[in-house]
Amino acid sequence: MDLSIIIINYNTCELTLNCLKSVFESETSYSYEVILVDNASKDASIEKIPKQYPAVRFLANKDNLGYSKANNQGIMMAEGRYVLLLNSDTIIQPDSIQTMIHFMDSNPNVGAAGCKIVLPDGSLDKACRRGFPTPSASFYYASGIARRFPKNPRFNQYQLTHLDPDQDYPVDCLVGAFMMVRKAAIDQAGLLDEEFFMYGEDIDWCYRIKQAGWDIYYYPKTQIIHYKGASSRRKPLKIIYEFHRAMFLFHRKHYRDKYFFLINWMVYLGILVKLSASILLNRFGSVR
Repeated sequence: MDLSIIIINYNTCELTLNCLKSVFESETSYSYEVILVDNASKDASIEKIPKQYPAVRFLANKDNLGYSKANNQGIMMAEGRYVLLLNSDTIIQPDSIQTMIHFMDSNPNVGAAGCKIVLPDGSLDKACRRGFPTPSASFYYASGIARRFPKNPRFNQYQLTHLDPDQDYPVDCLVGAFMMVRKAAIDQAGLLDEEFFMYGEDIDWCYRIKQAGWDIYYYPKTQIIHYKGASSRRKPLKIIYEFHRAMFLFHRKHYRDKYFFLINWMVYLGILVKLSASILLNRFGSVR
């Protein structure tokens, strides 16, 4: 088996069916399997998905175990040389599997690779190629300095807006919406850290893959569409909390021992302030 595609479903039945349709319409000479882990969906997922796609290896959890743990369940079932984490709210192109596996086969030093990801309006999903969120990178991003100077590499260490999105190059980290990882790299770096419930696990994984000596690459010779959560709806409090909790976990795990304690406390304070502002904005901000 060349590729194991792992999709996590949580109350996204129609999106997931569309994603699966795009996968099974792939034009590729490589063999692949699809493993779908359902995190206790309350919609029609458990009935519809296995019926419409009986070839999918379907695992239904009784509880919502989170993104990391559910993906780890899929990874442990995987039989492919490569593992592809694929969000349920994505549509891949017919050539995506063929292009990315060929790239990985041609570059044995690459442990993980991602393609170009665009939003429904055609704009770049900037999370598809990033730098690590060091204290300085996070400061320039959160303060708005990066937005004011988008072509300055010093100020854009995180979103890399100074780099051409149509060129390929090594990066620090990819996004879990589409991340193809070599099984050998997983064997060295380990599974996803299950302390991250639904955010930050992709950055942490990339950090550990690079620490294990593998390259991580952005390869935009194919692209996918990412239908992110509807911006017109207020987010549940848990989503906001987990997003900011992931920032705290990543810094504590990888940077706390590398920086003076005052810098660490400034980072933690910044995360707390941002969390508070996000909750207030989500609660009282206008819905567009």
